[in-house]
Amino acid sequence: MNTESERDLERTREAIGALRTILDPEVGVNLVDLGLIDEVHVEGERAVVRLFLTTPACPAAGAIIQGIERSLRTAVAGVTEVAVTLVLDRPWTAERITPEGRLQLGW
Repeated sequence: MNTESERDLERTREAIGALRTILDPEVGVNLVDLGLIDEVHVEGERAVVRLFLTTPACPAAGAIIQGIERSLRTAVAGVTEVAVTLVLDRPWTAERITPEGRLQLGW
């Protein structure tokens, strides 16, 4: 039988999968492969996401955050609260892009 923490770990994996379906509207690469997700975890009914933006004044920030909230509530069973915080203590850099993201960008 799974413990509560094992269930939360599985649901965190589901959340990461759901975040892979959300494309950055300006670049067309999903948030995970673009390296915009700093942290994600699910505990009980709450999903927590720390999000980088490619630029501090990203015009798509609101749409990206709404997409995250909608996706996690829909894709991860039992999630009713989604907390998205922006990573402001360090900038996003292209080094965060995964190999898959680099392929999608043609790099």
